[in-house]
Parts: sequence; structure tokens; C-alpha cells
Amino acid sequence: MIDQAELRRQEYVGRVNRVIDYVRENLTGDLSLEKLAQVASFSPYHFHRVFKSVVGETLNDFIRRVRAQSAASQLIHNPTETITGIAVNCGYSSPSAFAREFRQRFGMSATQFRAGGLDSLAHFRARLEEGGAEFTNPADLSSTRTDMVFRVEVRDLPELHVAYVRHVGRYNEIGNAFRRLMRWAGPRRLFKRETKVLAIYYDNPDITPIDRLRADACITVPEGTKVKRDIGTMNVPGGLFAVAYVELDPTRYGEAWDRLMTDWLPESGYQPDSRLCYELYLNNPEKHPEGKHIVEICEPIRAL
Repeated sequence: MIDQAELRRQEYVGRVNRVIDYVRENLTGDLSLEKLAQVASFSPYHFHRVFKSVVGETLNDFIRRVRAQSAASQLIHNPTETITGIAVNCGYSSPSAFAREFRQRFGMSATQFRAGGLDSLAHFRARLEEGGAEFTNPADLSSTRTDMVFRVEVRDLPELHVAYVRHVGRYNEIGNAFRRLMRWAGPRRLFKRETKVLAIYYDNPDITPIDRLRADACITVPEGTKVKRDIGTMNVPGGLFAVAYVELDPTRYGEAWDRLMTDWLPESGYQPDSRLCYELYLNNPEKHPEGKHIVEICEPIRAL
């Protein structure tokens, strides 16, 4: 039996997750305290404390970080978008406000950051590490290339309606969230032949400290499926995706993503889009003769 304190904690987590989802989907919209407290069904007076207790940073710091990291990613991966356009896309009130915030957070102008490319990400990461931030071990994201089945095609994918459990921390520890999700879904008979299992990743581990990395363990469910507490539902947008089919050892996920984003994408004629990226799991590794994970890495794209 789950005790009442844990049930209350799960309720708080679920409400705050709704706010995090709302912020991600509405960077250019109303992100006032009053609006976000309404999304969470808390009073504005208490919501600041609730959000910080669950997330570990204040609501304002979270919004600023998400906006800045979204801008940094667009500067690197969307070379045809103007800096002013990126500022607008990320919800900044003016180009000057964006310029001040970006320099304060990254230690350089947006123009310098874009010119530096991946070296700019490394510079920013080093600054945060000097301040005590911990990042994914570079060995976990090795740039070496090993033998693996890896092929990419461009496909139109459908929208997915999913139930999810949110994971915060190292991406390779998302299994705990999947176990929580499966314990909920199994008794409700939500696993069908057509059910898809996927993980959604929100943050770039090169510039996001480990304790701020967010990912969702998901399964597709019918519209209208009832959820509560820390189990949420959302729609994962469809559209044009680069889909990398991969057969790999479980320690090589970082390499597979690097092959797609660093090797394939720059020469493809496409650039990343702002929709959600995810991994779609196609097999049970325990039943594979070599223990391989068979996965489709789905990265949203649009033409350069």
C-alpha cells in the first residue's frame, strides 16, 4: 500500500507537470504567475513554493532557463533563422531583452554563440561546471563510432496520444519511470497489440546539468483515458521527422543520437523543428539473442 504522504506527493508532482508542459507549449503565451497557478489548480499565493519544492528551482528561473536553452539550440541547429526570429519564437519581449538575458546566461552574445557552434556549448558547460554543476559524463556520449545497424529515412509520422510518467535526472535512469508507468498501465489492460512505447527527451545534456534533465516515459493510450496524480496525458505532435532505425547496445544511445544530429542532419537539407523528439522502442531486449535494443530515434525536422 502507498501511504497518504506519497499519494499527496504524487498529486503535487502531477499538477506541476501540467505547468511544465504548458510552459513548453506556450513560450510565447501567457506565463504569468496567475495563469500558471490556474493551470496547476493552486492558489497564486502558494504556487511559487509548491513549484520550487517539486522542481528544485523557482518558477521564474525555470522559465528563463527553458527559453534560453531553446534559443541556444535554435542558434546552433537552425542556421537560416534570424536571431530576432529566434528571440520571438522563444517568447522574449524584445531583441534587447533577449540580448541581455542571453549574454548573462551564456557569457557571450547570440551572434558569437552561433559563430562558435558546438564549441560555444562546450564553453557554456565549462562555466557551469566551474560553479559546481554536474553534467553527463562525456564517456557516456562518446564521439567514437562503433558497428551498429543505423539507417535514416524521412517520414511523416502521426500524432500520438500518450500517458506518461516524468523522469528528472540522468537519461539512462529513465527505467524507474517506465516501471512506475507499467505498474499503472498493466492492471488497466492498456497494453494492446498497437500500443507504442516511447521516451520523450526535452533537454540537451551538453548544456543542461544532470539534476535538470527532463524526460517522459510514455505509452500510447486511447483518447479519454483517465489518469491521476503523477500520471499525465498529452499529445505528441506528428509531422515530418528524420527517423533513425538503430540496433544497438544499451550503452550506445548517445552515439546513435550523435550520428543523427552531427553526421546525418547537417548534410540532409533539413534542420530541427521545435516539436518533440523521442525514441520509439520496437523490441524486448531480453528476447534478443544479443541483448540489442531496436529503436527508432524520431527527430522533428523542416526544410532549410
